[in-house]
Amino acid sequence: MPWSETSAMESRERLVRDWLRGDATVSELGRRHGVSRRTVYATLARYDAEGVAGLKERSHAARHHPNAMGEAVERRLVELRGERPTWGPKKLLAWLSAREPEVRWPGRSAAAAALSRHGLTAKRRTERSWRPQGDDLGTGERPNDVWCVDFKGWWRTRDARRLDPLSLSDHRSRYVLRLVAVERCDFATVRTVLSGAFREHGLPLSLRSDNGPPFAGRGMGGIGRLAVWLVRAGVRPERIAPGRPQQNGRHERLHLTVQQDTVLPVARDRREQQRRFAAFTRMFNEERPHEALDMATPSKVWARARVRGTASCARRSIRPDGRRGRSGATARFAGAGRWCS
Repeated sequence: MPWSETSAMESRERLVRDWLRGDATVSELGRRHGVSRRTVYATLARYDAEGVAGLKERSHAARHHPNAMGEAVERRLVELRGERPTWGPKKLLAWLSAREPEVRWPGRSAAAAALSRHGLTAKRRTERSWRPQGDDLGTGERPNDVWCVDFKGWWRTRDARRLDPLSLSDHRSRYVLRLVAVERCDFATVRTVLSGAFREHGLPLSLRSDNGPPFAGRGMGGIGRLAVWLVRAGVRPERIAPGRPQQNGRHERLHLTVQQDTVLPVARDRREQQRRFAAFTRMFNEERPHEALDMATPSKVWARARVRGTASCARRSIRPDGRRGRSGATARFAGAGRWCS
């Protein structure tokens, strides 16, 4: 004998029909249909109040949620997402909690659901993580152990001029030290940008780059003019393996954020793009929470390089052009840190 399947609606209708015939009591109806007296009374009450429509299945979800997100909180979250379209719910909540601690902000999943309801989220493709192996590259466990430098891919502004951004960041704190729209990608340009960063922030132990010019040269081991200049200034140049951009993955990820926040719409000219870079650098360093830093901003983790010069550095100073200064001359990198070994 095949199994007979009935819906809850059909079972309630049969119970009501039996009751309307008037040949059974409530207790007998309960035994006949395998339900309690309480269920029989509830079913009959729903039928008396709403008719057949009252016998339909009802949702058991709570009508009121004491911990539900308020309209004002959800509106503030959506407004901030509009101002920072590349920030996820975790960054948005960290930013709001730091500036409006008196408000009871929701959890990450609730905030993500609210953004999804407003169509402000997109599914992201997950990629397998990769970690560099080997002892060639520094670990950068402390600020200023390793700085990362690279050229972001170029594009043209609306005046049809080519724009090449040069970026410089601290590996440990993610602090953006320089983000400059340069005219040329040569040794002189990179040296000028690095010299300004050395004078302002001090010297790192190492500078990490890829193998493109001017970071790598045609000499033995890829040594070029920039590497020689760095070594004489007391900075160890290190280069990632060819075809392995993931070895400089933190800096490459910065370029994606720059692309999302500063490129579209395309700037009118180089000057306007540089203003966008300046605003982005301030926001990224001082306002944008970073998940790898426990939702702290890079400015909270980064610290200026400490001066580690000795008396020999004053006698053998190194100028930004890579040439030695005269004996007893004041170093051009005054206060910049470890000028010579």
